[in-house]
Amino acid sequence: MSSAGVESTTGRSPSPARVEFTSFAASVSRVERLGGSFVRVTLAGDELADFHAAGLDQRVKLVFPLDEGGHSTFPRGAVDWYSAWRALPENTRCPLRTYTVRAARPADNEIDIDFAVHGDSGPGTRWAGQAEIGQELIVIGPDARTLVAGDTPVGGVEFRPGGARRILLAGDETAAPAICCILESLPEDARGQAFIEVATARDAVLLAAPAGVTITWLPRDERPSLANGEPLQRAVRAWVSEMVAPDSPSEGHPPVDVDSDSEVLWEVPDSGNSCGDLYAWIAGEAGCITELRRFLVRDAGLDRADVAFMGYWRAGRSEN
Repeated sequence: MSSAGVESTTGRSPSPARVEFTSFAASVSRVERLGGSFVRVTLAGDELADFHAAGLDQRVKLVFPLDEGGHSTFPRGAVDWYSAWRALPENTRCPLRTYTVRAARPADNEIDIDFAVHGDSGPGTRWAGQAEIGQELIVIGPDARTLVAGDTPVGGVEFRPGGARRILLAGDETAAPAICCILESLPEDARGQAFIEVATARDAVLLAAPAGVTITWLPRDERPSLANGEPLQRAVRAWVSEMVAPDSPSEGHPPVDVDSDSEVLWEVPDSGNSCGDLYAWIAGEAGCITELRRFLVRDAGLDRADVAFMGYWRAGRSEN
């Protein structure tokens, strides 16, 4: 499932050196329709042998071909590929979007990407809706050849629950692949709740998750009068109000009022800093996620170090 969005370092402390990112040429080897709204595309290629699969909510950039010229203008050989790409005339710039790696099989040089398909509204959903075996795509991700010994952080992985005793996962369909990956990786003794808002009940799938973690799918087609994000807001607020005793926010991490229209919001606690009873990972449309983060910190009293929130996309805005 997609994790489309622009990452912001607002509120983060400087990150240590990370594994370098590079471009990998790939092509479609399988296409599978999932439920009512998702398409799983398997990408394969010899270059993916050097792709470093980090699991959890790992994000990558996908470079989609132009209608004329394919990927011929994309600066694969540039050291700073992003700046070189931005410097191109807009009409020669290949569309770039962010997605979650749903599964990786290094031995087979394959990765799976789940797309939330919703018509012709953007290059990602448009491409996935007509994806066929053999079509080419470029993946921007971590290069395993640049790994060093030790705990080198890998960019694109934000789930860092630290010593929290319970977890809360919440997101819309753009966050569903990341939530599913996290759930499948949790230890058997994990406890908590996952809320996943999707377009239709057909999008709900069976997942392997610890017995102590409850998964609740929130299909909008069961409540057509509710706007996107509203089922998620209601479910999270109700669960937190029942399960978390209200407390005043930590003096060391006061809540910050932010405007979701000014930037795509993104704040993730440093690895291992979370040490409260509950760790919350929330992702999806920036406006909805911002409101949930305000509720968790200001109203429910969670410390900001225990809340990871990511605006994967913003209504009415593109990533480029």
